[in-house]
Amino acid sequence: MSLTNSDIAELTAFRRVLHRHPELSGAECETARRVCAEITSLKPDQIVTDLGGHGVAAVFDGGVDGLTLLFRCELDALPIPEISDQPHRSTIDGHGHLCGHDGHMTILAGLARRLSRQRPKQGRVILLFQPAEETGAGAAAVLDDPKFARIAPDYSFSLHNVPGFERGHVGLKSGPVCCASRGIELTLTGTPAHASQPETGTSPMPVLSWVMPRLAALSKGDTSDPDFTLVTITHASMGEPTFCIAPGEATLFATLRTLTDDRMQALCDTALEIVDQAVSDHGPTAIHRYHDIFQHCENDPLATGIIATALDTLQIPHDQTGLPFRPSEDFGRFGAVSKSAMLFLGAGTDTPPLHNPRYDFPDDLIPIGTRIFEQIARDMLG
Repeated sequence: MSLTNSDIAELTAFRRVLHRHPELSGAECETARRVCAEITSLKPDQIVTDLGGHGVAAVFDGGVDGLTLLFRCELDALPIPEISDQPHRSTIDGHGHLCGHDGHMTILAGLARRLSRQRPKQGRVILLFQPAEETGAGAAAVLDDPKFARIAPDYSFSLHNVPGFERGHVGLKSGPVCCASRGIELTLTGTPAHASQPETGTSPMPVLSWVMPRLAALSKGDTSDPDFTLVTITHASMGEPTFCIAPGEATLFATLRTLTDDRMQALCDTALEIVDQAVSDHGPTAIHRYHDIFQHCENDPLATGIIATALDTLQIPHDQTGLPFRPSEDFGRFGAVSKSAMLFLGAGTDTPPLHNPRYDFPDDLIPIGTRIFEQIARDMLG
């Protein structure tokens, strides 16, 4: 139950092609095309395309009634320029596979190779290549797509590579494993004025300067605390880059993060109370909008135990160190339709962090991830 040396070489080449051609959330057309070409050659029993956008699902059917297992990866890259001298570095200016989704796709392509040679004895395995994970929109779009009903799973599994963990070591626990988060965009509108007469206008500056540190001060605790909160200011701008105008408008972006969904509304309410107080004191109007809404990701105990059994069979070390994670993952939405669990595969302690311009998924994780997923499938379906 393993990939051949030829498989690994070909999959590594496939991963590097994906890495060279990153596409952003919602625009993964060519990535989906490459995935379809790779998977079609393996003759799955069914391929579903344009799922929730550019999503692709490949079905390997055992031909006997049984459970449906879904293994999910992500198609999208990031709007971050890559810094690399590797020959497979990104060819798209300003875009890069700096979260390892190219590696996740390749692991599912490796699993497809194994399933093409030996179908499950019963049930079905669904390999889902999901769009738009980075914005939090993709999983919801897939689940809302009427085509999803044809492949609805009993169990859903996923993995994410994690720099900072020993390479090949797995983080695994039941319960919350990734935080809920959402972006809040504030638009402050006053009245511009001549820079020599700022008193004739209404500046957003007092509100902006008062709100930012108070929002950041809402952060408390760490993810071991059920009441963990984190507010990160990610962008602020005010007026135009000129010396003759006292600005009348400003924009502020912040990311709100909590351990679980039920804590998020309270954090949002508190953040808006801070904004309302500043506006009432200083005059500009404020409009808020939410973006990139992620539900928290919670591992079902039974699904987590299935992963643990597979890891023990393969003698792959695992523990709960570092969990739950601060980052968010829209895989959590699959927990509403199936028993779901995500594992976290160590990418090495000397590897740049995720979303770093120098990050590159370690190719030697491809056979490890493939073995883990196949072991789960064989344990459950034969």
